[in-house]
Amino acid sequence: MKAISAAQAAGLLHDGWTIAVSGFGGFGHPEAITDAVEKRFLADGEPRDLGLLFAASNGDRKTRGMNHFAHEGLVRRVIAGGWRGTPRLGELAMKGRIEAYNWPQGVLCQLFRSIAARHPGVVTQTGLGTFVDPRMDGGRLNDASSRDLIRVVDIDGQEHLLYPAQRIDCAFIRGTTADAKGNVSLEHEAFPQEMLAIAEAARNSGGIVVVQVKRLVDAGESNPQRIRIPGFLVDYVVVCESPDQHWMSFGEAHNPAYLGEPVATGETSGVRPLDANLVIQRRAFMELARAPGAVINVGIGIPSGLPALAREQRFDDFTLTIESGVVGGVAAEELSFGAASYPDAVIEQAAMFDFYSGGGLDLSFLGMLQFDAGGNVNVGRLQDQIFGVGGFVDIAQNAKAVCFLGSFTAGGLRVEAAEGRLRIAQEGRVRKLLPRVDQVAFNGELGIRRGQRVRYITERAVFELQPDGLVLQETAPGVDVQRDVLDLLPPGVTVADELCLMDAGIFRTRFNAIPSA
Repeated sequence: MKAISAAQAAGLLHDGWTIAVSGFGGFGHPEAITDAVEKRFLADGEPRDLGLLFAASNGDRKTRGMNHFAHEGLVRRVIAGGWRGTPRLGELAMKGRIEAYNWPQGVLCQLFRSIAARHPGVVTQTGLGTFVDPRMDGGRLNDASSRDLIRVVDIDGQEHLLYPAQRIDCAFIRGTTADAKGNVSLEHEAFPQEMLAIAEAARNSGGIVVVQVKRLVDAGESNPQRIRIPGFLVDYVVVCESPDQHWMSFGEAHNPAYLGEPVATGETSGVRPLDANLVIQRRAFMELARAPGAVINVGIGIPSGLPALAREQRFDDFTLTIESGVVGGVAAEELSFGAASYPDAVIEQAAMFDFYSGGGLDLSFLGMLQFDAGGNVNVGRLQDQIFGVGGFVDIAQNAKAVCFLGSFTAGGLRVEAAEGRLRIAQEGRVRKLLPRVDQVAFNGELGIRRGQRVRYITERAVFELQPDGLVLQETAPGVDVQRDVLDLLPPGVTVADELCLMDAGIFRTRFNAIPSA
């Protein structure tokens, strides 16, 4: 192992190399190194035509993280699970300036292990019937992505997808402490992600491994039980010189609660506005309360607020999991999503996706950009913006039951909730319930075949997936059902014979939901 600077690490890259980079938002991202790569390219025009491989959304939605690579000429191809945090890369993809692919996050986590083991790739049913299926889009995000990478394979008469292994020439990952032998511990990281698998994949591809850390210590000073990346896998270590480039996440410099350590601050509580998001979370909580003992998952956005709401309701008869590998605690939100305060356990991200892919989840709460009459859901892209599916496909396809959460319309929607009733003060400009979604990330027809129980919860209406498609089951008390709901339904959506009212308690200032089986 050799200690080098971030600039020297950037200087290791050659034209045409494929780079694997760790990160979940800002968690585990080697910011000093990727920033140095950008500076080298802007100064010298090198390296060029890189391939990028990363699993989770890996950026701050502005300029940090993988956004550093968003320059024409620097990058040739990107295969990523999450694109939401990297709008600059997304812009290059929208303009057709790079080859751009979106693969499920869990598949990519598992792919690193397959590359390390020199397997041909990941063979799985995850993604069948969605936009990553090569009979649809094959995960391609633009016309420049002309190659069909994913293949359909038959195993014992059943269809699977083969996501092929990729050669990794260089891995950029992050840790906390490295010793003189290159052993790396992650004691200040909220979760270990797939750092070990990336390092093994690069090493067994004949590539190099570079780790950004906070500090170096002498050999023997690190507790071997805390070592997550053994030194024989590490070629170079970069000690980050700027604390600003080694924050725990892009939202927080450090939060000991994510490590299960006490926080010396008084607990604060504020009154949350009774807006559309809170209304949706309350209705979703009622689904959680009806499933005592469930192992659940929550996605980013509206769903991530559910654990905090459950704590407010003094309901804890469930086990929270987050795809990052976190178990228990209260989920963090926005730029710190993926972590949880005071978790019960933390495992590797790929191991969590193993559990999800095997059908271990009882109930999942996920967001939605669009949904349609067939029960299909889009979370990955709109006409002018790429978000990426992240772990959505892996989770939504394999959970026993799924609740998709989102507002009924978007773009200026304002609602007023009080005294058990809801009023649409201003309708959103954009309809989210459509005849057909722009991109299929969840296939409603296949969900029915799998026997999943699926609901779609909005602030004014609740829908259920049935064999013939989407069925309207509930509407909010106070809304004009004809004007605010029925007139906005696309063809193909049916209405239940007995249309029910959503619980009036959802729309009161004080919400008291009593869990019941």
